[in-house]
Amino acid sequence: MTGPTPTLDDERDLGTRFHDLMEVVVRWLPIGLSRVVAPSFLGFALINGFTFGVDLLLLTLFRSGLGLPVPLAFTIAYVLAFGLSFVLNRALNFRSHAPVGPQAGLYAVAITINYLAFILGVGSALTEFGLQYHLSRIVAGACEAAFMYSVMRWVIFRDAKN
Repeated sequence: MTGPTPTLDDERDLGTRFHDLMEVVVRWLPIGLSRVVAPSFLGFALINGFTFGVDLLLLTLFRSGLGLPVPLAFTIAYVLAFGLSFVLNRALNFRSHAPVGPQAGLYAVAITINYLAFILGVGSALTEFGLQYHLSRIVAGACEAAFMYSVMRWVIFRDAKN
């Protein structure tokens, strides 16, 4: 026996519940951080922390498991993880209801810039300089986090009321 099919309202409720939880957690942040950390930033950090873990898991599978070259392994893992990030951030964190097509186009431009600058640029360069590929991906990830949050909040999902 299966339950009722989820509706669009159920998805919106899930996004609202996620945002409400982020607001509660932000209020509990120490040393005045609650005045400077937006709930959408905390949501972004949680969602993208999760998808970054997915990225590293896939990277390990593609590089160590399948033996793909580092740039190819970075690329495939990156595209899959960032697709998941887009869906989760749109639905849960930014709760955007704008047409998905233009947002997906802007997101594609943002991740292309991010990919070239941070993933291939920083990540591959650090690997070439001898840093272990997981560590180089983590350093590149720190750079991309600041860029992607800014682009998602103020460009891609600017319709959201955060």
